[in-house]
Amino acid sequence: MPDPTAPPPPTSAPMVDAHFHLYRRDQPLTDWAWHHPPEDAGADQFLPLMDRHGIGFGVVAAASLHGDYNDYVIRCLRAHRRLRGTVFIRPETDLYTLERMKADGVVGIRLFFNRVPNPPDLRSAEYRLLLRRLRDLDWHVHTLVLSPMLPDIIAAVEEAGVKLVIDHMGHPDPALGVNCPGFKALLAAIERGRTWVKLSGGFRAKSPEAARTHARALVAVAGGERLVWGSDWPFANFEGRVTYADTLAALEDWVPDAALRRRITGETPMRLYFAD
Repeated sequence: MPDPTAPPPPTSAPMVDAHFHLYRRDQPLTDWAWHHPPEDAGADQFLPLMDRHGIGFGVVAAASLHGDYNDYVIRCLRAHRRLRGTVFIRPETDLYTLERMKADGVVGIRLFFNRVPNPPDLRSAEYRLLLRRLRDLDWHVHTLVLSPMLPDIIAAVEEAGVKLVIDHMGHPDPALGVNCPGFKALLAAIERGRTWVKLSGGFRAKSPEAARTHARALVAVAGGERLVWGSDWPFANFEGRVTYADTLAALEDWVPDAALRRRITGETPMRLYFAD
């Protein structure tokens, strides 16, 4: 017989921050690093911040600054099972390494097309092999690209049968906004059902109004089924100008409906990242 004194079961999934970074200042930087972190942004700083804001789970985004030095992030995933993460890897990475990473809490790879000396060619033999391994592992490709590049990248990932997660609302062209071809391709990909988009990085848009417009266009097409939310902590290159509370307030502005926000911050990311 149920215990009448027991608390009621939760009515919604816990909140998930689906995009933030964890790193230490002493980690090696790539030759093409675009930012030099002014201070540590480690798990010991971030987990208490999550707790203060009622965030139950988190997904670490691989930082381009450190290339394939995934060591610190993987150690954090092993130590804190409320975390998942993506990594940056070379396309020749073998299956056994990938399987070990999956056991540690890795759920996908991040591909960088901006600010890197040799952007990936997703139709090359080495990347076709990598994409097939991602498909077999049920991982996703996680990326941030300039909007004009989106149609070709979406097509290549879809051809490989791999899930795609795109950062920062697709980074629309500031001049064209929601009318740019890349953003339109993103909306079409959402409707085909294998692409998710992060409502994140609004403070990087040309204005709060532009960020709101982009977010609401995404919500109109995706509802809560293909959107997740991320803080983008520690706000690289915006340190001291953005707070965690600011990112939550922006989300409320973009998605005024509380039930829809719960899907975007809870139900959808729990299915995408924590289904195991």
